[in-house]
Amino acid sequence: MPLRIDHVTIAGSRLEALATAFAAAGLATEYGGMHSNGITHMSLLGFDDGSYVELVSLNRPQERAPNWQAQIVTDGGPCSWAVRVPDVATEVERLRRAAVPVNGPHHSARRRPDQVLVESDMAFVGEHPPGAVHPFVIQDRTARDLRASPSASVRSTEFTGIAKVVIGVDDVERWARELRDAWDLPAPSAITYEPFAGQLLDFPGEPIALAAPGARSPWLAKRLAQYGPSPCAFLVGSRDFEHSMTRYRLRRRGDWGGAPVAWFDDSNMRPRGLGVLGV
Repeated sequence: MPLRIDHVTIAGSRLEALATAFAAAGLATEYGGMHSNGITHMSLLGFDDGSYVELVSLNRPQERAPNWQAQIVTDGGPCSWAVRVPDVATEVERLRRAAVPVNGPHHSARRRPDQVLVESDMAFVGEHPPGAVHPFVIQDRTARDLRASPSASVRSTEFTGIAKVVIGVDDVERWARELRDAWDLPAPSAITYEPFAGQLLDFPGEPIALAAPGARSPWLAKRLAQYGPSPCAFLVGSRDFEHSMTRYRLRRRGDWGGAPVAWFDDSNMRPRGLGVLGV
């Protein structure tokens, strides 16, 4: 079965600024409350398929986040992704049998602004920070719709959910082998797309692509040097790409392995690394 995206995370130094930028682009989010670590808080943009974009920041600027600190304080944008699994403990055992490093399970909770407590179990996969290259895995303890439900700004629209996580790496072949071994993925296809002007591998039927920098993509080389291997862009699926182009004033249209792709590209959204992919 294809990996099922639970959510992707975009980090920034001020949650209000992140939420304002998304709202200005037509993607109004809802405040989700404090994480159980007592340090970070979040807003979310939920899609009809159950996936969502999480916006995360520090509640108090002087504190230090347990994860994604560098992306938070530098407005680094994409930083993590997670997949939903039926049972985290079972998935942990499977990964360990495959000799994949895994840390967990761990209990997590978040109290919403209406004081409803939402709880989940998760495990962190691989040797990098949670969700950097490998996704972390997550399972709800409380009802799923308590943690995430479709946001009014995108509910019942052409958007299908998170379609692709683009992960910046230094060696696409090495990471493709590691991801295939861990998640039983198909062989990736090399595609050409100008903004990622180095190497780009896309896994057909799976929500993953790997991008390595080239001479014409210095932004990706700089990002790798600053944050290490980690997500550099997220693509939302659209059933009606032409309508999305017009409605959201998307820019830099191109071709992604035979499918149209474009980006939210005003001055506020550009660092956020969010685009739309025709599906």
